[in-house]
Amino acid sequence: MPLQIPNLDDRRYQDLLDEAVARIPVHNPEWTNFNRSDPGVTLIEVFAFLTENLLYRANQIPERNRRKFLTLLGVPLRPASSAVGLVTIVNERGPLQTVTLSKWLEVRAGQVPFRTERGLDALPIEAQVYYKSRILNSDQRLKDYYKQLYASFTGAPFVNDDDLQLYETVAVGAQNTSGVSLGQDTVDNSLWVALLARAGDRPTENTVDGRERLREQVREAIANKILSLGVAPSLDETAKRLAPAGQANPQSATLLQYEIPIGGELPRDSRQPRYRALDFNAIDDVLAGPGVVEIKLPSAGEMRLWTNLDPLEPGADDFPPALEDTKLNDRLITWLRIRASAALSARLMWVGINAVSVTQRARVAGELLPAGTGEPDQVVVLSRTPVVPGSVRLTVAGEEWKETEDLLSAGPEVQVPDLRLPPGAAPGRPRPSEVFYVNPESGEVKFGDGLRGKRPPADAEIRATYDYGVGASGNVGPDSINSSPVLPAGFKVSNPIGAWNGAEAEPVSEGEKQITRFLQNRERLVNAADFEAVTLRTPGVDVGRVDVIPAYNPELGPSEPGDSAGAVTLMVIPRFDPKQPDAPMPDRLFLNAICRHLDPRRLVTTELIIRGPIYKPIWISVGINVLAGVSPAETREAVKKTLSEFLAPVRQDVDSPRALSLDNQAAFLTTPQYAWLQKGWPLRKAVTDRELMAVASRVPGVQLVTDVIIAEGAATPASPITMSGLELPRVAGISVNIGEPINIDQLRGQPVAAGAGTVSGPRLVPVPVIPEEC
Repeated sequence: MPLQIPNLDDRRYQDLLDEAVARIPVHNPEWTNFNRSDPGVTLIEVFAFLTENLLYRANQIPERNRRKFLTLLGVPLRPASSAVGLVTIVNERGPLQTVTLSKWLEVRAGQVPFRTERGLDALPIEAQVYYKSRILNSDQRLKDYYKQLYASFTGAPFVNDDDLQLYETVAVGAQNTSGVSLGQDTVDNSLWVALLARAGDRPTENTVDGRERLREQVREAIANKILSLGVAPSLDETAKRLAPAGQANPQSATLLQYEIPIGGELPRDSRQPRYRALDFNAIDDVLAGPGVVEIKLPSAGEMRLWTNLDPLEPGADDFPPALEDTKLNDRLITWLRIRASAALSARLMWVGINAVSVTQRARVAGELLPAGTGEPDQVVVLSRTPVVPGSVRLTVAGEEWKETEDLLSAGPEVQVPDLRLPPGAAPGRPRPSEVFYVNPESGEVKFGDGLRGKRPPADAEIRATYDYGVGASGNVGPDSINSSPVLPAGFKVSNPIGAWNGAEAEPVSEGEKQITRFLQNRERLVNAADFEAVTLRTPGVDVGRVDVIPAYNPELGPSEPGDSAGAVTLMVIPRFDPKQPDAPMPDRLFLNAICRHLDPRRLVTTELIIRGPIYKPIWISVGINVLAGVSPAETREAVKKTLSEFLAPVRQDVDSPRALSLDNQAAFLTTPQYAWLQKGWPLRKAVTDRELMAVASRVPGVQLVTDVIIAEGAATPASPITMSGLELPRVAGISVNIGEPINIDQLRGQPVAAGAGTVSGPRLVPVPVIPEEC
């Protein structure tokens, strides 16, 4: 039967008072006045009240014990989560130029602060979004009229009604909560974003040439800049399928394309418009949730429109929709076409430019905490909660300490030899001891006991910089984020859709209910995080990296994650390998130790495969120009070290000498797409020459990277070099030359081989319907 919480005493105030008054004749017969006006009865009433309070507190002891057990078991309460959202920052009345705004810009919804997650090119333009909406069940006379009107468009008359699709141009707005399905609601599977000059920008003279000069000035202001396109899908799905393994790239990267017209004069023999695809970076999967896509705009000359359109061509066929408003048409810079794959079923609710993701958080800088005591397990408390996880930066006596999730895995203050190692074995790398643990919900910062984690020295100054949120109060509605203390004059901020994801902290009563589940799952390999955390804590070995690949079995030949249900593959790499330090490989003792540790903790139905990586040799030849006054030899070595560390299978500790070359590139490494550098080169990520060129160009002293040539093994130079399965790159040789890069064959010590290959590489016509006006 379940344990019952005992009630130590259930007597109340009146019970205690009646019992005390009833004892008066027995213990004090001379006392005969029992009225409430008697001073003695008043004293009894006071003590009955105090006794009732003591009994109430005594009855809370079992509850207090349960909460104390909760703390001792290390079961954390779920902290409050900060709200996230999308905002648009519009250069409404500022100068006609692109202004680059930095990351962590503060914007506000009343007194609720938010901070931007990325930098932003605030383009001095406006945008309106349209789509070609099908006209269903149109009048036959209307069809016949437009068939005759557009008979000369294709050079041959329309034979069937299905050859002509009538549509009307409809604007997309955030008020359309049902969204627009590109596959069902549009005639061309596309959204059309009209990039416009600002309404406040006036031409010097109100003529055709004056308006064109203004548009050309705007094109020059946004040329080669980043257009931050915000997309919010309509999330009204009733079911969602989770694949056994996650995707490396967001879904939107394959189902959405972003194109711009190739302007100029259309040839008379072919009036079909052409579009060029734009390079883009899908930061978020905008088909699964609201997010931002960064699109690289071309030069000013490549953003011009067609100059010789016939009267019937605007809006017809693959041409952008015609703008009936002549004022908007006079401000039109170019069109951005968002074209969807035929497999797309999502609906888009809102699309806009100059968008950036925000998170609800506020910062406390340099808060002075109680000084160190030198005692084990010291605990200090931050003044503002809930704390945003991962945001705490703490210094003890001016020295920065690192946050850890498990103090039990921290190293001791004084390093001692590991007695479990056999005689003559090389000691492993010491575990960091200057660490602390943060409870985001309560704001408690806990330090080690000396054996597991260092103790803050007595009287040492402790300071903390951290972010905190307001929980569910951050879920503000649309247009609530409308101010910023740091935006330049003439800029306006707004959130077209409401914020989401904000939640309050888990109450203690709910946390107590999780004790049973926590005890059942501790040290059990259930999800991918369990596999990684438990493997990294394998005793007796120094594990440098663990990659968990669910539903994948490398023994089945060419396959992808998700093809083998019930199987889990662990790719493990030791932190150090004296035989090949640049490409560590696990040996039999290393794998046996992990197997012994994981076998009793895995589920019965789980097939566990533990493997080392498969290294693919990569040859790299780089050509650079060096800044004046900088040592070419030092710069060459710095580029070699940086590229080798960038491609390394195991990322060294942040304060290791080998990591300094990459840590100096702070602005580069803080971008989300390079967060994997803290772990090592990711599985199934291809090696490209352009990415290596970007890394080399950021090395101090490099003026220009002339070229980067890469090749796999003995193959001819090619990019990208793909990685599949458990493959990781290994730098077989690298050359950094001042000027042009040397030939790969020369780097490999082979005769230079010349030669290069070259790669050669009845219709439905949408027709716009002019709306009738009275």
